[in-house]
Amino acid sequence: MAHFAKLDENNIVLAIEVVNDSDCLDENGDESEAVGIEHQKTVHGWELWKQCSYNTQEGQHKLGGTPFRKNYPGIGDTYDASKNAFIRKKPFNSWVLNESKCIYEAPVTAPSVDDATEDLVWNETNTRWEKRLYSQEFGTANTHYWNASTSAWVSI
Repeated sequence: MAHFAKLDENNIVLAIEVVNDSDCLDENGDESEAVGIEHQKTVHGWELWKQCSYNTQEGQHKLGGTPFRKNYPGIGDTYDASKNAFIRKKPFNSWVLNESKCIYEAPVTAPSVDDATEDLVWNETNTRWEKRLYSQEFGTANTHYWNASTSAWVSI
């Protein structure tokens, strides 16, 4: 099955459509994005489509194939024609675009969290990672922040 992103005039993804491979084959029996787009135009009466790959994330193909347009898009994502890539919305102002993966990343690398009772969140005000450690025994949560300089958690 092929996947196509329906785009608005600003290249924002409005929907994702699944298309039979047979509806994307050219006169030689080869898969063609152009043929798939023409099929989508005919079926949906919409002009702006880009093919996308369900198995592509962060510039890698999950099954070892050739990555296609950096990321599988979701509704509200953007297609960047200059990068030929789908890019999710920027989650926080401080985050920067990783150009090779076309994903936004925090300015501080996220530490690993090794306990399912810990909830790792980004604090944009303080531009740092925080975690809340929940205690079932006491029904409370203790908050800590990640000090990237010392690679240690600090209690708040």
